[in-house]
Amino acid sequence: MSMVDLIMPKLGESIMEATILKWHKKPGDKVEMDETVLDIATDKVDSEVPSTAEGTIAEILYNENDVVPIGKVIARINTNGNTADNRLENSSVQQQHEEAEVMEEVPYQPEEKKSMNNNAPGIRFYSPLVLNIASSEGISMSELENIEGTGQDGRVSKKDIVSYLEIRKKAPQPKTHEPEQTAAVHEVPATTQKQEYSPTVYTGNVEIIEMDRMRKMIARHMIDSQNTSAHVTSFTECDVTNLVLWREKIKKDFEKREGEKITFTPLFVEAIVKCIKKYPLINSSVDGDRIVIKKDINIGMATAMPTGNLIVPVIKNADQLNLTGLTRQVNGLANSARNNKLKPDDTAGGTFTLTNVGTFGSLMGTPIINQPQVAILAVGAIKKRPVVIETEQGDSIAIRHMMYLSLSYDHRIIDGALGSTFLNAVAKELENFDGKRGF
Repeated sequence: MSMVDLIMPKLGESIMEATILKWHKKPGDKVEMDETVLDIATDKVDSEVPSTAEGTIAEILYNENDVVPIGKVIARINTNGNTADNRLENSSVQQQHEEAEVMEEVPYQPEEKKSMNNNAPGIRFYSPLVLNIASSEGISMSELENIEGTGQDGRVSKKDIVSYLEIRKKAPQPKTHEPEQTAAVHEVPATTQKQEYSPTVYTGNVEIIEMDRMRKMIARHMIDSQNTSAHVTSFTECDVTNLVLWREKIKKDFEKREGEKITFTPLFVEAIVKCIKKYPLINSSVDGDRIVIKKDINIGMATAMPTGNLIVPVIKNADQLNLTGLTRQVNGLANSARNNKLKPDDTAGGTFTLTNVGTFGSLMGTPIINQPQVAILAVGAIKKRPVVIETEQGDSIAIRHMMYLSLSYDHRIIDGALGSTFLNAVAKELENFDGKRGF
């Protein structure tokens, strides 16, 4: 009998765990190579996990709704024979497992808690996020050590520490400022007191809606981002009349020739890429006391889904694409997002994000940084307004297409000078758009 381990696959940069949504197979079921065995979800996208071997499901190690670390064995497949192909599969799976474990060990460790994260026997590993939460909530290292971990090798996950905080907040706090009350606490141990928790009572005519899984993850990510980065937002406006008129002039011919509709998004991405090349620090991330400048320019574009939730597919190597290539990428990723057909790799590796808050009429916004990036640009609705323009004959008032831009950036490494300079560079790039260019 030969067994092949089916492991939780590596799903992209910074993704350390995934939730099992549904098992399509049960023990005893036959499975083909590459046949879907289960559906999983990360904080970015849902995905299917295919079988890495042909055989029979021998064992399922996790239940639906369990959160499983990347690289963990989730099922075993009986391949009914120890062939060379099976050995090759086992070797490949083991190598992937080891790579995932290495990836899981490398996050930065804050200085004040770094001493707890070493390889000495009995010392537990804590991720930067867990340490940040512990620090902000006043959890000491001794207290952290006593939290039961459900992660790989008993590690404390974000879910564990959040659950612990909820329990701690609900627990009665001993009053130590009066000796008599302190003595009373010792006489009646807290562990013997039965706690009664009353559900929240809502008054008036209300409707209660449970958050779906993706909305919960979005909410968690927004809070995590604000707890991680020092957010600052700068604003500017730009005259995009030349760009608007050019698109209106060529859009029919463009669609006829390329088979794609051209929106404003690829034009915005084109301008952003040019400015990132001038100011590469915008295209970076923070690793403790180190700044990691990304040489690849991968632009995420926030996309609204039919459910109302938001997802950020990524245009990889956007600096290597011309306008037609950018248009194909934008349209393809947007369609996949709306039809729930994005793959895990489609949302991985972003280095800078663009969000169009003007899609639904907003003039401007203060977007939250998409971690681990350090900046996100929001474009507002394009509106016709009377503005003062300079001509050879002097100042005059004209009707122009105007748009507000806002850039939220991580003030830990990006100061106001750089943030504002980059933002205005993007505005100038759009304002100076060549209305006579081809496509």
